[in-house]
Amino acid sequence: MQQKKTPLPDSLLKIKKELKKKMKSPNVISDLTAEEQALIEKIKGITSFLNKNNVTRTKAYLDFYHRFPEIHWAFLGHMVSRNGGWNMTDLKGSFLSRLMTKREASAFFTFLERGNWLIFQDAFPQFLLYEESQKCGKNLFHLLPHFHISTFMEVIWNHFLQEKDPYTLMMALVINEQNYLEERVLKNPAFIKNVFNTFEFVLQEFLSMNHILFPFTEKGKIKLVGQTLDHFQSLHERILLGKRLYAVLCRDQERFIAVKKWADENPHTGSRKDYWPHLFNDVNEGVPGTLLKPSIRSCQLTKGSSKIYSPMLAFAWKNRIHEPAEIGDWFNDWKVVYYLAEDNENVDGEIKNDYCKTLERLELAATTKKTISLRDA
Repeated sequence: MQQKKTPLPDSLLKIKKELKKKMKSPNVISDLTAEEQALIEKIKGITSFLNKNNVTRTKAYLDFYHRFPEIHWAFLGHMVSRNGGWNMTDLKGSFLSRLMTKREASAFFTFLERGNWLIFQDAFPQFLLYEESQKCGKNLFHLLPHFHISTFMEVIWNHFLQEKDPYTLMMALVINEQNYLEERVLKNPAFIKNVFNTFEFVLQEFLSMNHILFPFTEKGKIKLVGQTLDHFQSLHERILLGKRLYAVLCRDQERFIAVKKWADENPHTGSRKDYWPHLFNDVNEGVPGTLLKPSIRSCQLTKGSSKIYSPMLAFAWKNRIHEPAEIGDWFNDWKVVYYLAEDNENVDGEIKNDYCKTLERLELAATTKKTISLRDA
């Protein structure tokens, strides 16, 4: 997991120096004042309250971004979390419910939900510490170790308070969260056995889970931009995906404003109806036991076809109670600093055609399986 080593600008050389220092002298958790202890408990309480499910997390990211728009990752996290919710409800939707057993769907949901939960319980305390630092006018990031947050992020937040560099902070949060997930989710033996080693995971990665979509309205029509991830289990590729998603979302200011406007006007429910009500419905229009027939052509329904069922999260899955996050700091190599360097890669974000083909392939797979099962009945 190494980014190409291009020469670092002076600001990143400072970060490199601090990261090297941290590797030689890891943090020693200091004693807390009564005020600090109360603040930590307050932040943990707020984070736990907002970490109930994908809908509450996704809204919390957007609400925080409204308060602190300089924290770009909060909005990127909001949009990516929306996609996570759509992937969760797909498991109970028209197509995947026909391709997976209930047990397999539950395993996939557990995988998606655990990752979504873990990222929030790591990222949101950082945001709340930033908020408290702004309120009281002093740096409170020495408290990060009390939330088991990586040493890497203490260096980055200290840098941000001095330099006010939103891109470096955004990219550092991408690096942190993907490394954080690596050991706890991607290398978790239970997920490897029940998710990654199944045929259905290959199907999901090929057909559905690898699209990250950013909707927005242009001239009265909903448009989609985004990116596709081809190697989900590669930490390096997931970090580079974060970099590309930021480019798609933030480099074009008009597009960014349009995506944010769409997000503000369309509360996240988990249903894909949120962005394409012409194609999806959160009410199942299909008749149980009927033979499926192809109904999607270029992301439009054929005449007389029912809309694709895409339930709201609240009706698809119950809230889960999570085991506490595994403790441990992923940071052990200062060379991750090279990922922080901004590049000028041209990322246009075109994704609609690929996504439409994906829906057609997924429908074909579901139709074929349902047809075979009806003939065998």
